[in-house]
Amino acid sequence: MSLVRLNIKGISYSQTQNGAYALILNEVDGDRKLPIVIGAFEAQSIAIALEKEIRPPRPLTHDLFKNFADRFDIVVKQVIIHKLVDGVFYSSLICERDKIEEIIDARTSDAIALALRFKAPIFTYKNILDKAGIYLKVNPKKEDEEQDSILVDDLIVDEIEAATTEQEGYKDKTIEELNKLLDDAVNNEDYETAAKIRDEISKR
Repeated sequence: MSLVRLNIKGISYSQTQNGAYALILNEVDGDRKLPIVIGAFEAQSIAIALEKEIRPPRPLTHDLFKNFADRFDIVVKQVIIHKLVDGVFYSSLICERDKIEEIIDARTSDAIALALRFKAPIFTYKNILDKAGIYLKVNPKKEDEEQDSILVDDLIVDEIEAATTEQEGYKDKTIEELNKLLDDAVNNEDYETAAKIRDEISKR
């Protein structure tokens, strides 16, 4: 079976499951997206790995795994989402130590959080993408077939609008005040707020 490379398009809050997030993976050489429901902790860990400017004061679980692996010369070479059963994605970490390759079973959310930290590519099989992949852009000729794509698109739009609304409250703050709020948010491990404050600072 042929492998298809994926990258991360973004994370959106899932309105269908309380406390869950939708991780959207994008087909590198195509237009299909692969939405995966993940928990809040994993979403936070992935978001921190994507936000290069945010550094937690203490290592999170996935950071600890990376530090542990580095100390013992273990490298995650790639992540493969290899199975889909009853809506649940199964993944494997392809690891290497002393030129010996090992395959380790992992939850997809954990695997992707680690892939980001190891700068490892993410793959899935073509048949999984054929089965679960969707198009975010609605094609009028296939509107009935792609109604799910509208829901995912709405989720992303709602998330952007929510972030924009919340950031309105930072407009009256000075750079010094924003930097203080950013430090406080990071120290309190509120990384979602920290990311929004950092975005406001970047806009200035």
